[in-house]
Amino acid sequence: MNSTFEIAVFEGDGIGPEITAPTVALLNHLAGKAGGYDLRFVTLPAGAGHYARTGESLPAESLRQAAQADAILLSAMGLPDVRYPDGTEISPQIELRIAFDLFAGVRPVRVRPGQPGPLTLPEGREIDFVLVRESTEGLFHSMGKGEVTRDEARETLRITRDVSEKLFRFAFDLAATRKQAGRGPGRVTCVDKANVFRAFAFFRGIFDEIAQDYPDLTADHAYVDATALWMVQKPWEFDVLVTENMFGDILSDLGAGLMGGLGLAPSADIGLRQAVFQPCHGSAPDIAGQGAANPHAMILSAALMLDWLGIRHENAEMRADGRRLREAVEAVVARGDSLTRDLGGTAGTAAAAEAVQRALDGAPA
Repeated sequence: MNSTFEIAVFEGDGIGPEITAPTVALLNHLAGKAGGYDLRFVTLPAGAGHYARTGESLPAESLRQAAQADAILLSAMGLPDVRYPDGTEISPQIELRIAFDLFAGVRPVRVRPGQPGPLTLPEGREIDFVLVRESTEGLFHSMGKGEVTRDEARETLRITRDVSEKLFRFAFDLAATRKQAGRGPGRVTCVDKANVFRAFAFFRGIFDEIAQDYPDLTADHAYVDATALWMVQKPWEFDVLVTENMFGDILSDLGAGLMGGLGLAPSADIGLRQAVFQPCHGSAPDIAGQGAANPHAMILSAALMLDWLGIRHENAEMRADGRRLREAVEAVVARGDSLTRDLGGTAGTAAAAEAVQRALDGAPA
């Protein structure tokens, strides 16, 4: 008997619904062919558009149903002209991180040989690393609560032992999984600024303690400024990077740039029980309704979701489908098949998604 997994879907704002629909269609297609699992999608209201209509950005009922789902698929959120009274953006995705303690922000960076991008890779090299960003505290701890006076403003950076230990164990477990799959050497790099800030020396110290529990993996350190340099000079040398919230926010966009843009950048925010999967890019209201949005980051985020569910529920077919979906997108981009405008092509959303569908149908299971 097939296992049925409930997926809470937040369609988002701007281009959000346009990239969600083909992604859900691809997931249904995979589940229909696999035979080892079923997916049931429940669409829930949230976002800037919902806030503008109702005064709520994330309704309590949406939060309740999302908490009961097996995974959460969240599309691009926010609109530049819809903000809270204090001027900050509508960000249900951050509210979900806090509500569900989604401490591990997973930002994969992958560039296959032959894939177009800003860097020319040396012969035989490819980029395949994961940035793990702590997603609930750090410099985002005082989000919406910073102190502002006429003469100064203050935000508070907070790093706790409890969250850091969970974060580092997640990063080492991820490196071990990648090594087992032949996708990395089994190395975790703590990215910090421990030479300047006591908070980051504390962060690094906890990392070194947890590393002792993983003697088969390599643990090392790098300062965040040097890491930014090396991500441009030698990104193929990285495996798993783990860092504080704000540093991860910045470096993840640099990683997206290595791939060719945010249109190819998936993400996941993962806790001990729940996980949210969403593209890194915004809602692009300037092109909403034109059918021109790039769906690849959303599709790649769905591939991450299948992999996470497969690991969590020991479902090999879901993991295989997650890999197939990721590789289908990579193949489409590498051969320049139906690229959208942000990638230098002319294809619309539907054509880009259809190219992934064709690649899936031609790919071995």
